[in-house]
Amino acid sequence: MSSSLEPAVRGLYRYPVKGLSPEPLERVTLTRDQTVPFDRAYAIENGIGRFDPEHPAHLPKINFLMLMRNERLATLQTRFDDETETLTILRAGKQVARGDLRSQLGRRMIEQFLAAYMQSELRGPPHVVSAPGHSFSDVAAKCLHIVNLASLRELERVAGRQLNPLRFRPNVIIDGAEPWAEFSWKDKPLQIGGVPLAFIKRTERCAATDVDPDTGKRDTALPATLLRTYGHSDFGIYARVLSDGEITLGDPVKFS
Repeated sequence: MSSSLEPAVRGLYRYPVKGLSPEPLERVTLTRDQTVPFDRAYAIENGIGRFDPEHPAHLPKINFLMLMRNERLATLQTRFDDETETLTILRAGKQVARGDLRSQLGRRMIEQFLAAYMQSELRGPPHVVSAPGHSFSDVAAKCLHIVNLASLRELERVAGRQLNPLRFRPNVIIDGAEPWAEFSWKDKPLQIGGVPLAFIKRTERCAATDVDPDTGKRDTALPATLLRTYGHSDFGIYARVLSDGEITLGDPVKFS
């Protein structure tokens, strides 16, 4: 797709459980200084954990099951229902676990499946954790993660292969901007649809991006490729929501 196109939103996603599969969205209602509703609302502690739901705080991702170390998670497909907060886990299209994450019994159903499925990678029994209003993002700020498809095409060129943009766990995928234009938005007003955003930081990539989200196989070395080619391992940006509003697929992206 040519970079001469008007910059626009080409994908919207959320990740209700940290480390598990994305859910595509057609529109997102955003609130100032918040992330996408239910994005990383839950996480799975790997054994005895440090997360205190009474005093929720940002913790490093190594406390939880996550793709950087636990690529088998990518072989699972999940569905999350907003109204009941019920998570359904499927493998090869067949349901293997289901539970209401608000209830102890529902969480136990998910934990028992993961205890068996991830047995060789666990430091102890897994625990589904959450706290009202908390997001288990890789960064402490509640924000959106944005990926530019033009930059992805440049990375594909140097890597010599096609890459699924979902390797990078974006909330928003855009197209029509120049490659790496997103890195220059630090000092520019940014707006998606009618929602103003503020650049926070570039996204430093880890080994999670080496995992193919379609196969669960670790089949490349993207942080090393970025560092070798560009002198850094950054891909994508984080941005803060400045006011309430809605963004939808096809919305224009303005950054000047």
